[in-house]
Amino acid sequence: MGCPDWPKCFGSWVPPTSVDELPADYKEKNAQIRDQKNRKFARYLKAFGFESTANAILNDKSILVETDFNVIKTWIEYVNRIVGVTIGFLITAVFVMSFSFIKKNQSWFWIALATLLTVIIQGWFGSIVVSTNLTSWTITLHMLLAFVLIGLLIWLYEQRAPPKQIQAGKYARWILAGCILFLIVQVLLGTEVRAAIDRVAGLMLPRESWISEVGNDFLIHRSFSWVLVLLHAVLFYRLYKTSPNNALLVALVLLILLTLITGMGMAYFAVPAFLQPVHLLVATVTFGIQFLLFLRLKTN
Repeated sequence: MGCPDWPKCFGSWVPPTSVDELPADYKEKNAQIRDQKNRKFARYLKAFGFESTANAILNDKSILVETDFNVIKTWIEYVNRIVGVTIGFLITAVFVMSFSFIKKNQSWFWIALATLLTVIIQGWFGSIVVSTNLTSWTITLHMLLAFVLIGLLIWLYEQRAPPKQIQAGKYARWILAGCILFLIVQVLLGTEVRAAIDRVAGLMLPRESWISEVGNDFLIHRSFSWVLVLLHAVLFYRLYKTSPNNALLVALVLLILLTLITGMGMAYFAVPAFLQPVHLLVATVTFGIQFLLFLRLKTN
């Protein structure tokens, strides 16, 4: 919420560096703009049958509570948007280039089109995440769309040349598919933990008590991580027999361990702020490696 409006930031293309640059009633104005956007979004939800969700957005007054201006958060969000727009332009360029491949490889064009549509939806939905004041389910869906985008980009990357195949046993692909599914579930559980931590942090409790106050959300997330580790151990055993020197397999094992270590670091060291994005980044890269491995596996 460093930039409470979208696509501009406090009504400007270049965000302010001091609260003195904002009008005295900036909170009221931003809340009004977000309220109008939420009402429009609620109409879309009702049209598709999600009336209870729409009403929850309209009736939750906390959604319109504005946070105080924070220059660090504002510029973090602004850089995030610049990166997002840059990604959008690059994907657009890839889509334009894909027209020259229609005769040679039609799948390249269609995957590029799907990638372009996904990044457009992702950008639009990012504005909804902002307008609804980081509502938990919008963050979760935003994260899911990011994973879809990563998967499409990797799939597109693999279309550039004949695939590099990796020999695997009969059930290896199914085990890997299970690993991918379980990782996505674990990330979604992590978004619930993150939302719970935000609620606890809002109570102005000391960081050392955050994990204990989160309760079952954290316990489920922590327990599920060991299921994920066990499943990857089975995958490693099956793939190591047929492809012992595969770099992707080694990278996947290291990433799973790093995800576990960063998660333990947050649990035992009072949720250090720098570890939160690192933990999520490692999980996201893990998904990318998983999906790339899935595309390259050739079962006997």
